[in-house]
Amino acid sequence: MISNIEKEIVNLLQNSDKKAISLLYENYADALYGVIRKIITDEDIAQDVLQETFIKIWRYAKKYDASKAKLFTWLYRIAYNTAIDKTRSLKNKTAKEVQIDTSSVYKITTNALNQDVLDIKKHLGSLEEKYQIVINALFFEGMTQQEASDELDIPLGTIKSRLKIGLRELKKIYDPQ
Repeated sequence: MISNIEKEIVNLLQNSDKKAISLLYENYADALYGVIRKIITDEDIAQDVLQETFIKIWRYAKKYDASKAKLFTWLYRIAYNTAIDKTRSLKNKTAKEVQIDTSSVYKITTNALNQDVLDIKKHLGSLEEKYQIVINALFFEGMTQQEASDELDIPLGTIKSRLKIGLRELKKIYDPQ
């Protein structure tokens, strides 16, 4: 059974009446905040998500269909999905951040580099031409194995075999044990 306040809120939402937001906030903000806090532990972020939730509720108000779900269920889904989206975006953001302070890229000295490895093009020339062509395409031209196969008109299996043999031969040059 739908309450009178729920009917009024739905009616106001359907008519894009801004009074709906204040009524929604008065009647549902605490419950929606509780839903959000179960997903997001940081209070400030949870407050932001609650605000985003109310913005989405307002934006999608005309799409609410009382025959499909109760008002609270609809509000709950918006709050829940907004919190999940925020959690994912925060994880993606931290995953993409570069950790400069723990990186050793800037600490490499020229003494730490094997000077022979830097001259790989010269050593590549000591391989048979068929291996040179494949390694050059894959490592220096940035092609995938499939692209190299198509470009060089060589079967994919042959590309893979030549790569394996070519790398084995280069390993003998750099690690002659």
